[in-house]
Amino acid sequence: MMDPFWLKFILFIAGYALLIFLFNKGMRKLFNVKKKKIFSYHHLNEKHKKIDWTIRITFALLIVVGGFYNATQSPLERIWFLKTHILLIVLILLSETVTAVMEKRYAENRNDYKFTISQLVFLSLSVLLIFSTDFLGLFE
Repeated sequence: MMDPFWLKFILFIAGYALLIFLFNKGMRKLFNVKKKKIFSYHHLNEKHKKIDWTIRITFALLIVVGGFYNATQSPLERIWFLKTHILLIVLILLSETVTAVMEKRYAENRNDYKFTISQLVFLSLSVLLIFSTDFLGLFE
């Protein structure tokens, strides 16, 4: 028999994934935006590619350095903004913001940036809600 924690966890992840899928589908229809390949880099031009890779490499280094630094500190002395999950959230926010700016300037479909911003706002608010409510109280 499966542990109740893992069942809740799997159902939570599946439900959240479904919510994201439905939101994206609705926003693509609203803004008349084509579906992009999942896990693709989707660079609009060389400038966007250089900026995006600079951000990714910088954050990869920050994650490694921050991880080593925080691992050598006592739990009460760790620097919160060098924690991996914080750096990943900032990476996603920054990367998607750059993508939205580049789409506004260079994309063929003028609504691409609106879709990217709507995704960014939805994901930011939903992650904030999930963490601030301790995963909606599901894992107490």
